[in-house]
Amino acid sequence: MTTQKIRVAVAGASGRMGREVVKMVLEDETLQLVAAVAPSAGPVDAGVFAGKPNTGVLASASLEEALSGTKADVLVDFTVPQAAYNNAKLSIQYGVRPIMGTTGFTPEQIEELDELCQEKGIGGLIAPNFSIGAILMMKFAAEAAKYLPHVEIIEYHGDQKLDAPSGTSIKTAELISEARKELRQGNPNEEEVIEGARGGYYNGFRIHSVRLPGVFAQQEVVFGGNGQTLKIRHDSYDRAGYMPGVNVAVNKIMTYSGLIYGFEHIME
Repeated sequence: MTTQKIRVAVAGASGRMGREVVKMVLEDETLQLVAAVAPSAGPVDAGVFAGKPNTGVLASASLEEALSGTKADVLVDFTVPQAAYNNAKLSIQYGVRPIMGTTGFTPEQIEELDELCQEKGIGGLIAPNFSIGAILMMKFAAEAAKYLPHVEIIEYHGDQKLDAPSGTSIKTAELISEARKELRQGNPNEEEVIEGARGGYYNGFRIHSVRLPGVFAQQEVVFGGNGQTLKIRHDSYDRAGYMPGVNVAVNKIMTYSGLIYGFEHIME
């Protein structure tokens, strides 16, 4: 008995994360790559397919053309924050389950996309991070916040990252906020001599975004208490480290209805 493959379209296929997704799909016999979307077909044909035959794959600069021209089950999107919302909405319109590794969604957009997914009877996922280690870091931070409520987040990325703070740090902050009451930290009379020196304010604590060449992706959650500190840190060194999580998401999203925010909800 032959199991039907999950048909996958990839948006941002010529980007660094997109190339890893394409490679992962091509190497998994249970998945089938049906479309690769990039700003131009040239980079897709030349660089994405990792030496694998691309017969039957639609290489397109238009997401709508890819979704209408194939019978994709899932769209994996690693594009840019400015395009993510419209890409997810278009995917749902065609009955294709969106898996969004791109960040930048507002709570209102997440709620709207959830309603659209439920109307179509399909699942969807917005995941600020697909790394198993990063998800564990978030879970551990949320647990620690119950006992050490004074906390700050420092996240490090390369200087070409478009959004700040990162989606991972925002998701971490949300989980921490669910575990502790709002607590405005620091001296109430403190003054920023240089604007922004204390970082972004979130529910009483601060998020600091570092952007430097040579950095890949790291995040540190620092807790302070009487006579002690606790640091929970996760370091990513290679984009391939996200692919096991993406693979899990592609398979599991076929069984869900509605939009899920956070990979931790489908890990187990």
